[in-house]
Amino acid sequence: MNAIAPISYLDALNPAQRRAVIHGVGAVASAPLLVIAGAGSGKTNTLAHRVAHLMVSGADPRRILLMTFSRRAASEMAKRVERIARKVLGDGAGVLADALTWAGTFHGIGARLLRDYAEQLGLDPAFTIHDREDSADQMNLVRHELGFSKTESRFPTKGTCLAVYSRCVNAELPIEEVLRLSYPWCATWAAELKELFAAYVEAKQSQNVLDYDDLLLYWAQAVTDPDIAADIGGRFDHVMVDEYQDTNRLQSSILLALKPDGRGLTVVGDDAQSIYSFRAATVRNILDFPAAFVPPAEVITLDQNYRSTSAILSAANAVIDLAAERFTKNLWTDRATGSPPQLVHVRDEADQARFIAEKVLENREGGSTLKQQAVLFRASHHSGPLEIELTRRNIPFVKFGGLKFLDSAHIKDLLALLRFVENPRDRVSGFRLLQLLPGVGPTSAQRVLEHVARASVPLEALENAPAPPRAGDDWASFVAAVSELRAGTVGWPAEIERARRWYEPHLERIHEDASTRQADLVQLEQIAGGYPSRERFLTELTLDPPDATSDQSGVPHLDEDYLILSTIHSAKGQEWKSVFVMNTVDGCIPIDLGAGARDEIEEERRLLYVAMTRAKDDLHLVVPQRFFTHGQSATSDRHVYANRTRFIPNAVLGQFERTAWPIAAADAKRAPSGGPKVDVRAKMRGMWR
Repeated sequence: MNAIAPISYLDALNPAQRRAVIHGVGAVASAPLLVIAGAGSGKTNTLAHRVAHLMVSGADPRRILLMTFSRRAASEMAKRVERIARKVLGDGAGVLADALTWAGTFHGIGARLLRDYAEQLGLDPAFTIHDREDSADQMNLVRHELGFSKTESRFPTKGTCLAVYSRCVNAELPIEEVLRLSYPWCATWAAELKELFAAYVEAKQSQNVLDYDDLLLYWAQAVTDPDIAADIGGRFDHVMVDEYQDTNRLQSSILLALKPDGRGLTVVGDDAQSIYSFRAATVRNILDFPAAFVPPAEVITLDQNYRSTSAILSAANAVIDLAAERFTKNLWTDRATGSPPQLVHVRDEADQARFIAEKVLENREGGSTLKQQAVLFRASHHSGPLEIELTRRNIPFVKFGGLKFLDSAHIKDLLALLRFVENPRDRVSGFRLLQLLPGVGPTSAQRVLEHVARASVPLEALENAPAPPRAGDDWASFVAAVSELRAGTVGWPAEIERARRWYEPHLERIHEDASTRQADLVQLEQIAGGYPSRERFLTELTLDPPDATSDQSGVPHLDEDYLILSTIHSAKGQEWKSVFVMNTVDGCIPIDLGAGARDEIEEERRLLYVAMTRAKDDLHLVVPQRFFTHGQSATSDRHVYANRTRFIPNAVLGQFERTAWPIAAADAKRAPSGGPKVDVRAKMRGMWR
């Protein structure tokens, strides 16, 4: 191999990136390495170069374990590794990249290893895996069997039960602690939840089923055996983990069990971007990583930013400098200073929406496409007024974040009707559907479904079934809708409009924000138009669901350009030329629910930092002065005043340009001289004389 070749393909790296890439390469097993990769510092490029450099230097790609947080990320990493290695090895790089077979998510790698070691773990290697919805349904079945759906006071829903169970597993915390910290309204049910979870585990085991959490839990339990841990760890010379700040305690336990001395272990991440505690991720994993080994892991910091202007970075650094605990890191850039980020004060949420819409259009006229601009917000519902304003102005947009489209309750309800029409024996869909009817609870629903299941012609059985005692006219309306849709007289895709018309009264009764949710149903109707039949629509939507409300809405067919709306969580890893951050006030950032313990406050600070570091050239933090109270509109007078976020105290205001919108016109007309046209004060006095 040409001695100059390896040097030339690393020439594009900066000194810190290069140190991270060549760390320990050539050693039998290198010392543990932590790469602190700041926002926009070329993290993915550095990790891909490290994997490629290992392979080019003789490492066996079959003995490299690379764990990322999505299958897509793993696939993109493998392609990038091949491109880098090809500069040295030519066509041979493809063979090595194809041998990089242990690249994937924690859950995916866990599933493979559990099948390999099934016999030693008492597992049947033919186990099946439940997704989250399957798991919630399984939890619900056990919940009913134990009688918890009939308790006098409200028992947690199946989704809450599954969330509590998942948090206990992934955070490695006792149920009492999880309830106290995250689900205080469920604290009185601790004993019953323990009983439920025990029965849930037994049900899964009897069916030879694992859920997502089991893929980590069984793996973690497996490596508590020193022999199994040594055997699995011995299969890999190099273990690399991307986005280590987003791992939970269970994942950290697995990693440290595989490589207890840290030899050959590399983790990459940024403590300042740890924002997923709601998934049980903990920033402690990355903060405590160096001290987990003797001698401590080497720490290399990537602090050169290739994304943002120095003015934006200075402001972001000032915000994160106030964090209680972090790895010291101040991002810097060679890019021109640029304009300082703006703190824009507006009167209320309506003005905030108008300001953003006007600025977005102004940027578009200046040469920036809509896709080069993004509006970020802390919670999905914060964008409601903006979405209305954008729609009014005919500005197309794509929204990411919050609940995934098919996870929304109202979307699930409508799809349940279509699935039940397609297959009246579908007990999960039928159970959900029947309980939408007023007066129909689990027992009544179960009775109807059992009656239908026993019949040779389910639809006839439904039509002849005795109406649940308290369902009233809603029962007849339901049976009529199912019968009409099943008969196919309406035709596809008009059937989904018929289904929507049946569901809308229930939507308005169940959800306070029915109008917003109704727009999603209309969008689902548009999506359905792209499929030839109800069966194809239901099948393909289940196998390949959209990640966001607009993923399959046909936006590219409607307009070649569109604005990006996103929660801050969903924006992580992305970048745009111009970024607007909505509601930069206390109560939104930090959100009310996150304004308690110190750890929660610190994560909210990191969220603002992540939002700010998405911007390349322009950054606007919008500060509404007042918010109308829940359920009110701008036509009412019930509102509260908001303070600028505590994460931008007076000490760092110098990093921002402060402005107000709208700007008062300099030549605004003054009242004519000569006294008032109407002497209002005199009229008021005269009322009482």
